[in-house]
Amino acid sequence: MRDDDVARTAEVRRPAAPMSSRQAARRVRILRAASELGAREGLAGVQMHEVAKEAGVAIATLYRYFPSKPCLFLSVLEWHIEQFLGGRDGGTSADEGNDPAAEAAETLIALSGKLLDSPLLASAVALSSFTEYASVVPTRFDIAEGALAQRLLRLLGGRGDTESQRGRVRLLVYGWWGLFVAMLTEEITTAQAEANLRLAVRLIAAP
Repeated sequence: MRDDDVARTAEVRRPAAPMSSRQAARRVRILRAASELGAREGLAGVQMHEVAKEAGVAIATLYRYFPSKPCLFLSVLEWHIEQFLGGRDGGTSADEGNDPAAEAAETLIALSGKLLDSPLLASAVALSSFTEYASVVPTRFDIAEGALAQRLLRLLGGRGDTESQRGRVRLLVYGWWGLFVAMLTEEITTAQAEANLRLAVRLIAAP
């Protein structure tokens, strides 16, 4: 790791949010570049200046949006989740006659498979999550409050307007994340993880 990566990681400022469509497009270029480099090199092999070069942005621009490498790769995770969900049919709700628990489980299983298609990148986002959770002023996004949680709320027929509904979804997301890491580290098999996910959704989503 280069000295500038270490120094920037120590900073505790919050990442800037893009304010225009041009800035949003620039941010996506950075996320795409980090994804491609992470999939080839893994977290340790990616240098921030290489991400900036690949994305065609100044290094100061990269650090304005992503103050540290762990912050960058957690944003990559968030982006990949959003891309995955956007590529599906939008999900169904509990009042449309489908099995909401089964649909929620299959969504989580499919997401795991998609992320694990790139093992080095999956490892990079997992390692980044551990680093950010241990930091004094974390810049991470909340995995239990983002797009995935909203999709699960919709699938399970909730509007997120009660703590009970939010709590169930939070349990599902964190349960999924734990099983995802266990698959990544080969502590459990894919078949075991899928069976555990289906069971967890059934138990947590039960009336």
